[in-house]
Amino acid sequence: MKIKNILGHLKTITTHKRIVRKGCFRVGLYRQGILHDLSKFSPTEFWVGARYYQGDRSPNNAEREQIGYSSAWLHHKGRNKHHYEYWIDYSTKAIEGGMAPAPMPKKYVVEMFMDRVAASKTYNKEKYTDSDPLMYFKSGKGEPMMHPETRKLLLKLLTMLSKKGEAYTFAYIKRVVLKKKKRKKTAIFFVI
Repeated sequence: MKIKNILGHLKTITTHKRIVRKGCFRVGLYRQGILHDLSKFSPTEFWVGARYYQGDRSPNNAEREQIGYSSAWLHHKGRNKHHYEYWIDYSTKAIEGGMAPAPMPKKYVVEMFMDRVAASKTYNKEKYTDSDPLMYFKSGKGEPMMHPETRKLLLKLLTMLSKKGEAYTFAYIKRVVLKKKKRKKTAIFFVI
């Protein structure tokens, strides 16, 4: 394995993590911003990524093309809740033994949005536009096995980013999507 691939892959994943962290921090998801994609540094994911590193796209796609699947992706998606694939389970309502998507908590949908923005910025570099994450999502092969509520929110955020820009979309996420409901204060009376 070439040292240039190892260093290039390390630079790519750290750049990606930095962009996700910055976005997550802007909307108040500090823990997720720090912990995002830590599994990419595990030997299972890191060395495969370095082996298939190209610099302009995910090494997981190159591994898939060569061996028919991505061992790094299989490891990654099961450890990172911001991927909709993490939320696919057996369903008692689907055809016998069928798989069905579960709705993702909003904080993970937001992290998935940040992940897509960061991937587009990382790979497109100075050519990046706010429409890139939406175009990439729409260019996917077939309909992803994503819960309809999750898909609706993700698509809404990607479209908003494309039309209104990052500042507006991030403010919307913080103000509306992640707004915490205020709990009503209740008085407790003790009877003696």
